[in-house]
Amino acid sequence: MLGETVRKAGNDATEAASQWALISLCMLFNVIDGLDVMAMAFTASRVAAEWGLKGAELGTLLSASLLGMAVGSLLAGPRADLYGRRPVLLTGLALSSLSMLLCFWSPNPYVLIGLRLLTGVGTGAILVGANVLTYEHTSAHRRNLAIALQSVAFALGASLGGLLAHVLNEYAGWRYVFLTGGLLTLAGALAGACWLRESPAFMALDPQSPRTAPMTVTLRSAQYRELFAAGQWQQTLALALALLLIMFCFYFVMSWTPTLMIHSGFSEKQGVAVGMLLCAGGVIGALSLGLAANRFGCRRLLRGALLLNVALMLLIVPSSHVAGLIVPVGIATGLLLNGMIAAMFILTPQAFDTAIRTRGVGLVLATGRIGAILSPVIAGLLLDANWSTQGLFAFFAGSQVLAALLIGFGCGRAGRQTSKPC
Repeated sequence: MLGETVRKAGNDATEAASQWALISLCMLFNVIDGLDVMAMAFTASRVAAEWGLKGAELGTLLSASLLGMAVGSLLAGPRADLYGRRPVLLTGLALSSLSMLLCFWSPNPYVLIGLRLLTGVGTGAILVGANVLTYEHTSAHRRNLAIALQSVAFALGASLGGLLAHVLNEYAGWRYVFLTGGLLTLAGALAGACWLRESPAFMALDPQSPRTAPMTVTLRSAQYRELFAAGQWQQTLALALALLLIMFCFYFVMSWTPTLMIHSGFSEKQGVAVGMLLCAGGVIGALSLGLAANRFGCRRLLRGALLLNVALMLLIVPSSHVAGLIVPVGIATGLLLNGMIAAMFILTPQAFDTAIRTRGVGLVLATGRIGAILSPVIAGLLLDANWSTQGLFAFFAGSQVLAALLIGFGCGRAGRQTSKPC
């Protein structure tokens, strides 16, 4: 009896160590993802100055990687359900590293837009793969925290991007931000090739090689319809549209705040510093959400964060003119924004069964990217139309009210009708 207890404890410890190793590896991928995605935001003012870009042109450049992320998420979902999560994630890392490295030699904004589009395709695949692998590798009582930690890692990567930009913009130039990011992404791809394991849930679901099983391809192709089956479609639509609205606000704040601060009369260093405050707050927010989700309910926390974020969005610009106030407001805004993303990452995999999970996650994330794509472009157009910085923040704050309604009514109603509440 004692020997059996000791053996069980040893197996549990080994399993926990294995799970945390996988979580840490996926966190590394999300650090790289955050760095790659936000590299453009922290170099935008330098790129615009070098090539004389207007607001709409700069918005297009900021949106290019986000469009790529939508495409990458849609492409990754079916292939990850068919061939496995691991190969799709590694392919995304390889594509991101190559395109980031090539950004160093961009001769004009059009080439840079194309390369940022390819970077986005890679990061979209990374995001879907890392999120689903984390969910499927971890036990139920660790899941919320494990997935929230992926958002922490993304925020850390964004902060690292800000730190790199702060140093490299000053002493080497904006191109070296992309060069450094590309080298780090390449290192992550090599680490994944060596140590990343396939999802046990996927292996149990599909033990045959899908490349040699045509019937499997036929069956899986029909499973797109299951995302909109009775009892499922409400959750799919509520999550997808809510994430679209959250991303619409998130990427406006994260992509445009440094540039808008400079536009309002602050120095470049001050603009980057505010952007880094948002990222630093994001680390705290994502971690706090993961720790609190089991106790208070993820959906309830998400609704509260959305409504509180509306108030803080309206305070960002006024607080920047009051000594010492921008620090707590910036950190709190970043905390809520990244906490909301973490909540969506926790809720989304829960809403889909294993056989359609990466398709469901991919579809929700891709829809969210539509908001991210539109956000910088619309902000650029409004800026060219002489909207004030305060007016822009108020406009984007309104999207969070709509997202709260979706989470509160659409997602909540669907959850009461099924055994998988989102």
